[in-house]
Amino acid sequence: MKPSKSGHLSGKLTVGLAQISPVWLNREKTISKVEEYIHQAGEKDCQLVVFGEALIPGYPFWVERIDGARFNSPVQKEIYAHYQEQAVQIEAGHLDSLCKVAERYQMAVYVGTIERPPDRGGHSLYCSLVYINPQGKIGSVHRKLMPTYEERLVWSNGDGHGLQAHPIGPFTVGGLNCWENWMPLSRTALYAMGEDLHVAVWPGSHRNTFDVTKFIAKESRSYVISVSGLLGRADITPDLPHSQTIVENSEEWLADGGSCLAGPDGEWVIEPVVKEEILVTAELEHQRIREERQNFDPSGHYSRPDVTRLIVNRKRQTLIEISPEKE
Repeated sequence: MKPSKSGHLSGKLTVGLAQISPVWLNREKTISKVEEYIHQAGEKDCQLVVFGEALIPGYPFWVERIDGARFNSPVQKEIYAHYQEQAVQIEAGHLDSLCKVAERYQMAVYVGTIERPPDRGGHSLYCSLVYINPQGKIGSVHRKLMPTYEERLVWSNGDGHGLQAHPIGPFTVGGLNCWENWMPLSRTALYAMGEDLHVAVWPGSHRNTFDVTKFIAKESRSYVISVSGLLGRADITPDLPHSQTIVENSEEWLADGGSCLAGPDGEWVIEPVVKEEILVTAELEHQRIREERQNFDPSGHYSRPDVTRLIVNRKRQTLIEISPEKE
């Protein structure tokens, strides 16, 4: 197989939007499925492929459906323990197979994970957007700054360490998780880093993606890729803790997709796709960004850093810092 040509000088970039369901709350099987779709994207000469929020091993849909706010609930404890066991620990090599496939095709990957990081003790969970570069190396791990609503019962607050933008071909790409995309200063930070291709990942809802995707594209004069996951009631398997209760309290679609792509003029390149597992591709032209920034560049000629400026703290937050031992 021929690898795709990443970093070419044509001014174009082929991207893939992988709207898939996880093998819900099963890390290994979901990683295998993601790997399969990276292969598919590579066969289509994609230079970037994006997957939804919290895809590995899945979004915590049970919380709002089975009394997730009840304090000290044995039910919630049991499900959380399972979720924790199936979470991603990058240091343990859980994403190594994805890195190898990305390197094989010289293709960048954004994938949503539930991270269980040892630098925070190894038992709290973070909604982390992982960027794998075309060389197969993890370029950044962005822990969601502010979990939304019921997510706060399961996920911890992230930090600014992963708030980064990366060069890919003629573009500079950055990404945010779900409702972080409504946070003006988080968007501004990425714009100021030179972002002109914005990745927004979601657990899966057309109601979330259909307006904010075009809004961010218009505001930033960038291409905006929104990629969602899918989950149907039929995807909740009997082997999961309290699966029957979750099923009984769930609608047919817990996540209906809505993946889409808007151009730097705020118009659709790919309209939202719902209720369909699919890999959809598009070719982006960098010239379109340069054209739209002629009249508005949010961090260039249309900014006033002498009046308003943004400070970003990129330090990874940990509870303990150990100084080197004296010999």
